[in-house]
Amino acid sequence: MKKVFFICCLVTMIGCKSKKAANKEPEPTKTTTINIAEVEAAQKSKAYDLGKRILKTCNTSKFKPFNSTEATPSVIQNTTQERLTKTCLKFRLKYGDFKDIQLVEVHRNKADKTTIYRYKALYEKKIANKELRVTMNDDNQVSAIKSLDWTDKF
Repeated sequence: MKKVFFICCLVTMIGCKSKKAANKEPEPTKTTTINIAEVEAAQKSKAYDLGKRILKTCNTSKFKPFNSTEATPSVIQNTTQERLTKTCLKFRLKYGDFKDIQLVEVHRNKADKTTIYRYKALYEKKIANKELRVTMNDDNQVSAIKSLDWTDKF
């Protein structure tokens, strides 16, 4: 009888804990939107050039690797010709040739002190709704590059 009571209590406790975890609200974002005009021009230009350089690889199949003044070691290591070729093949078949990127908004991440440039990627086919996020650290280096499907919300 004691064993049955113990098992029932244990199951009840596990059930209650899992419900509390499921109802947990997401943490608020640690980023703030910055007016594009207030962003440092040199960093904004560098983010644009490096982001465009990656997507232009899809048209030319040639990629000039990042150096240590342009990107962090992890970005340099992960941005290889093979990975870009694989991604570009999918993009090119679905969206056509890459044309340009258009800066939509800039966010500042307070936690790791980075600036996130959010670009809308423009392709030959009008159905293309892709986003390119270029994250720059305080040393003016690319610390992350991410391609996503476009959404109006950050």
